[in-house]
Amino acid sequence: MTQAVAQILEEAEQLSTQERAELADRIVESLARGIPPDIAQAQITEVRRRIAQVEAGEVILIPGEEALAHVRRILASAHVVS
Repeated sequence: MTQAVAQILEEAEQLSTQERAELADRIVESLARGIPPDIAQAQITEVRRRIAQVEAGEVILIPGEEALAHVRRILASAHVVS
């Protein structure tokens, strides 16, 4: 992490929860501006498909912390090939 990023993060941690959420939204939006339109459309289509699956009861959501723990276990057991 660069010094500039560390300083911004330190300052961001002083914001309220609502202000941090707004900052995060704006950062994500700024990243999204560089996504080619065809990829953005594919992402929107995929999100809509997944929402429909949840609403139809085809899939069951799991809590975010549980999902992250699962991903961490997978990564920890993965073999890194150089």
